[in-house]
Amino acid sequence: MTERIYFGTDGIRGTANTSPMTPDIALRLGQAAGQIFLRGDHRHRVIIAKDTRLSGYMVESALTSGFVSVGMDVVLVGPLPTPAVAMLTPSLRADLGVMISASHNPYYDNGIKLFGPDGFKLSDETEHAIEALMQNGNVALAAPDKLGRARRLDDAKGRYIEFIKNTFPKQLRLDGLKIVIDCANGAAYPIAPAVLFELGAEVIPLGVTPDGFNINRDCGSTHPKHFCEAVIKHGADLGIALDGDADRVVLCDEKGKLVDGDQLMAMIATYWHKKGLMRGKCVVATDMSNLGFEHYLTSIGLKLKRAKIGDRYVAETMRSGGYNIGGEQSGHIILSDYSTTGDGLVAGLQAIAVMLEEGKKMSAVSKLFAPLPQILKNVRYKNGASPLSRKEVKDAIKTAEDKLGKDGRILVRKSGTEPLIRIMAEGENEAEIRKLVDMIADTVDKAA
Repeated sequence: MTERIYFGTDGIRGTANTSPMTPDIALRLGQAAGQIFLRGDHRHRVIIAKDTRLSGYMVESALTSGFVSVGMDVVLVGPLPTPAVAMLTPSLRADLGVMISASHNPYYDNGIKLFGPDGFKLSDETEHAIEALMQNGNVALAAPDKLGRARRLDDAKGRYIEFIKNTFPKQLRLDGLKIVIDCANGAAYPIAPAVLFELGAEVIPLGVTPDGFNINRDCGSTHPKHFCEAVIKHGADLGIALDGDADRVVLCDEKGKLVDGDQLMAMIATYWHKKGLMRGKCVVATDMSNLGFEHYLTSIGLKLKRAKIGDRYVAETMRSGGYNIGGEQSGHIILSDYSTTGDGLVAGLQAIAVMLEEGKKMSAVSKLFAPLPQILKNVRYKNGASPLSRKEVKDAIKTAEDKLGKDGRILVRKSGTEPLIRIMAEGENEAEIRKLVDMIADTVDKAA
């Protein structure tokens, strides 16, 4: 399969108003995706949501024009989390769902994620077909009487709130719990506090004043320091932090200690396994998940299956194997009994359900294994050219792998969402793996 032109590991992403995140490319994407999903004689529709970035208005308008021009009706739902699009697309019998978001990236980036009529992200093959149509320009524009229409759906937020509440066990309530919720000034800012309040919690909201520029800025799941401090300050029982489009989540226990995606999957898998709710006795994760997590799952009779990095690859592996728990260490948690993609609120509520059912504090149920030391480092590269093919970089990686041997892991990859080389090393000796990561990073930086 040829290298993709626009799509990365999670849709199209880049700096707003520069390629590939320009109105022209968004227009052509709407036309190409619209034409490919015009299947059958029914009136076709696409759901378009966005997060709180300033550039969302520009991208939304361009996509709308593209879809309408090929005869597809557009349903605009405004700021909503990515998993809400995955839920609404099949619920409204739409042919396509679109989320305008760069997830955890700063405000000046934006992106476009596409969902099929089943609520799952598109396959590589479908993305290639869309790109081919965008490139060759053979789009069949609709006749004047066949153009699509655009309208707004005012109750989309309420539909998603009720959906989320219904994923929480009916016999449980959040009464008596004080919860800090950090919405990253992103798409979940009017939704997550409402869900927690309506389920009975006392809510301490953070990151709920978006201004178009402050999404993910020193807040949310990628900047957890402030929300962990808020848990201590307010004497809360726990904290939940989402990212800009709310498909990612991390928790904080009552002691102010962070609970990452691996620990979240471990606690949910342990509880579901005891209750006989797990399918296939297997959790799907990626190469970024800690070896300590894998060893823990083995100790309780479960397996860890690793998929390619990217939550849609996790979802594909879960579908093919019939598994119902998967995710990434970063906090993309997919619980397929409830959602087709990562949903931060669903995962957070399931973790709270474990805490309530066990009758223990979050700190007692969320630290089930000791992670092996793991060092991560990102190196930004220039001119759009990845340095991973350079001989000196390959030699540095090989040297590090030889030094670690079977006592650890080295993973060096190009980010699918940013011009970064991501370097990860894992092993028993933290000082050693830190030196190896620094050595590779220095080599990559000079080669870039």
